[in-house]
Amino acid sequence: NSLKALKDTLTMLSIDSTMVSIEFSNNVNGDFMDLSDFPHLKVLSLKNTSVKGNLLDIDEHHFPQLQSLSLPDQVYGGDGYKFQ
Repeated sequence: NSLKALKDTLTMLSIDSTMVSIEFSNNVNGDFMDLSDFPHLKVLSLKNTSVKGNLLDIDEHHFPQLQSLSLPDQVYGGDGYKFQ
């Protein structure tokens, strides 16, 4: 139940999603940056999952359309940040 597997599945199905919301599932794990190169992703919500990572890993080319990001507490800098 990793984010990398989710990304591979969405890519294989050619789903051009603008919103990914996975919440309240400790079975979902991985690094939120595994989803950083979806070009049309506007909303990413991973609250109350086992996802990890660091907001400082985001560069200007990551998440190019992202408007809202909700991350679990174990992500450094996480817990409901929104982009302006």
